[in-house]
Amino acid sequence: MAVKHLGDPTSYRGCPSFLTAVFALMVAVSLGCAQHDGLTRTSEKTSDEAIHWRPWQVLETRTGRLLSTSDWLNELTLYEVVYVGEEHYNAHHIEAALRILEHLRSNGLKPVIGMEMFGWDGQEALDDYLLNMNRSKSDFLAQVRWTQNWGGAFEEYEPLVAFARTHGLSIRAMNPPRPLIRQIVKVGLAQARKDPEWQRWGLHQEEIVDDPAYRARILDQIERCHGGGTGDHFQTMYEASMVRDEGMAMTIATSLRELRRAGQEARQIIVSYTGGGHIQYGLPVPQRVARRFSGHVKQTTVYLMSYDERKTDEIREHMRERIADYIWLTPMSKKGPPQRCR
Repeated sequence: MAVKHLGDPTSYRGCPSFLTAVFALMVAVSLGCAQHDGLTRTSEKTSDEAIHWRPWQVLETRTGRLLSTSDWLNELTLYEVVYVGEEHYNAHHIEAALRILEHLRSNGLKPVIGMEMFGWDGQEALDDYLLNMNRSKSDFLAQVRWTQNWGGAFEEYEPLVAFARTHGLSIRAMNPPRPLIRQIVKVGLAQARKDPEWQRWGLHQEEIVDDPAYRARILDQIERCHGGGTGDHFQTMYEASMVRDEGMAMTIATSLRELRRAGQEARQIIVSYTGGGHIQYGLPVPQRVARRFSGHVKQTTVYLMSYDERKTDEIREHMRERIADYIWLTPMSKKGPPQRCR
């Protein structure tokens, strides 16, 4: 498996940066974008002034307009993949994802949920838990390796799993196993790829695309958020981030091919739920998915952002740089504004 280098892409839109800390030994920053398909948008009013902004409004970054939420949710039904990027552990962002999922279901679609919070090595346990209502939560969390692959309170993300169980939906574990990622941080990509685990998980067949624009943004974030580190350590952290994004894209692409072949009565749609860093700037998961289909995939990105009236300049910057196709403003987490590296 070779590391492939690409030039600056011109067929994807750009968007800003956001660092997602997931593993104890690694902070992976992942960025993303989606192609725009020229759908007609319904506007409530022009959002030239921040005075119009408030929680639960949807902003279209391409035009700067406020959208009718109901009309916008209807438009989401037209895509094959909807990427939702959260601020970790914000209950309002789980609520937003559930609103999307319920709207899709009420319109006759059957969502397949992709979750960054689960590793590939927990997929079998996850499938069993979704089908077997008698399984205990404690056994499930042990077998799905929740603490190892994600950590934190499962209850924060349990509503998404409960929704899937209630409605007979499947969930795709999106993350490569944590031990594999830790190995990259420790010894680097070139050495880690010699491990038999790469073949076990199918990564030996994957190109790990090292895009210069992606590299510049990710390394910048890693260096600013982890001052005092060495250049070699920054490099292996970057390589681990790159492999995570490529691995998550592989999961989405595999699921999409399966859905296209299935031809089920209810049309299925993938809703990817990850940290916001994985869907920004036209560089991480969505672009890597599009590459696998030569661009022939209908996908869009939704960036969930806590609304803080003191930080309207940040919202304006995100709009100007087109962080994603849409910004969905939400109430702030009980923990307050998310911490960002500057």
